[in-house]
Amino acid sequence: MIFSPACGMIASEGHRTLPQHSHSAAELHEKRMKPGMRKTYGYDPYRGRSPFRTILKIVAAALALILALAVAALFFLEPYWVYGPDGPHLQLPWEEQTPPVSTASPSPSPTVVIVETEAPSGTPLHAVALPQELLWDPAAVQEQVTAAGANAALFDMKGDDGLLGYTSSLELAQSAGVSGQDAGLNEAIAALNAQEDLYTVARVSCFRDNAMPRQRNDLAIRSSSGNWVDQEGTRWLSPSSQEARQYLSGVCLELAALGFDEILLDNAAFPTSGELERITQGGGGDTASSVLAGFYAEVRQAVRERYPDVRLSVAASGTALASGGTDSSGQTLSLLAASGLDRIWVRDAADSSEIYQALTQQGFSGGAAGLVSILAEPGGEDISWCVWWGQSN
Repeated sequence: MIFSPACGMIASEGHRTLPQHSHSAAELHEKRMKPGMRKTYGYDPYRGRSPFRTILKIVAAALALILALAVAALFFLEPYWVYGPDGPHLQLPWEEQTPPVSTASPSPSPTVVIVETEAPSGTPLHAVALPQELLWDPAAVQEQVTAAGANAALFDMKGDDGLLGYTSSLELAQSAGVSGQDAGLNEAIAALNAQEDLYTVARVSCFRDNAMPRQRNDLAIRSSSGNWVDQEGTRWLSPSSQEARQYLSGVCLELAALGFDEILLDNAAFPTSGELERITQGGGGDTASSVLAGFYAEVRQAVRERYPDVRLSVAASGTALASGGTDSSGQTLSLLAASGLDRIWVRDAADSSEIYQALTQQGFSGGAAGLVSILAEPGGEDISWCVWWGQSN
């Protein structure tokens, strides 16, 4: 046998030479693997994803979608949630809504024994608007009235924001959270009103009310996107709502029980400014004057039946009355003249004498003292006026 280092062959005489292989077993195994197969290095190959993980991903995606839809629904449908006496429900724009009618009588505050202040009907009213903080301080009220050369004080007892300046026992006021909460407030008001030398007027912003429609938007003027708001973003109760009118009558009853000598119905009309064309429900239209006539009669009957000495008055736009009362408020000259109310307060009147003549021609019997001009500074001695800060002549 002959070994040749050059070719790595072993040969024997008379035989052909054979190649000498030195490959390992691992190398031979690798060569025998099929093309495209991966190395496993002793481990079983991964055969696919877990079905459980796939299900979890599907469930998570579904929950995320549901949450997103819920948030979107709360955002876009918020204006259409109606909070009625039977709880919240969805009121879509194309659905007809009929405000609930309540026949229950309002529950006035307990009657407080007071001394009524008589003011001769022919005596001009000279009033000054004072902040609610002075309800606790009769001496300061007297001082402010005297300083203004006035003979009466006006307090905002139901503001445009809908909040009451006294503690109300009305269920609707309590549920809406608009009642005054200060302990002893009503007692302080009654003590102030018992001052013999002081004539007090309680202003009630009737239908312009930014609070109540938030809780009971079935009582509100509505638009296609929810509660309608005026040019200042303030909501309005609908004068067409019997329950809203009844609530206001109850407020006037409670104020009369607290001893106010006069109750001024302000914003006791339909709105005249803002996007009136967007009103879809609760607006006035052709029946505006008749709706207001019914409201004035309801308040008059409720108050005078129990407190006949309390005067009732209503505020109106002097500009509108000077032009014949033809705006969208519903407060026409004929309506105000025949309302049976004691005084008519006018704002923005360039010449109150012209308005007085026009009202007299329509049958107004309140006399010259029955027309009160709302001014920014005191007026003359022979006319009725109220210094109402922020008002224009």
